[in-house]
Amino acid sequence: MAKDAMDRDWADPGLDLDAVAAHAGYSRFHFVRAFKAVYGETPGQYLSRRRIERAEEMLRSADLAVTEICHLVGFTSLGSFSARFKRQTGLSPSEYRRKNVGRGAALIPGCYALLWAGGFKPQRSPQPSNSEEAG
Repeated sequence: MAKDAMDRDWADPGLDLDAVAAHAGYSRFHFVRAFKAVYGETPGQYLSRRRIERAEEMLRSADLAVTEICHLVGFTSLGSFSARFKRQTGLSPSEYRRKNVGRGAALIPGCYALLWAGGFKPQRSPQPSNSEEAG
């Protein structure tokens, strides 16, 4: 259940070890040991890897700034995102984009990518008041 929560809510920056361990019904320390024994990596390593995989996809397909992608995949610090990205891929996010962009379809415009990722909140038009409807 905890791994499913990480796979489902990977972009939520509030998804931390305590929240994931609670999904499993374990203390955080027991959960880390059990997760690593089963999956070969800690929950933090797994979640970070999943987020970087999503960032790779966005860097290849969406016309968004690296900072926007950093936040969309659940990182709160551009520095830690860039360091983890380079550790996992061997390239900085900008280098990765330069090397991989253009190998498929054209980039999705950033506004569409942000809308899809929930970066924009829909604007509701004001509802007419009862006096406006009657008049």
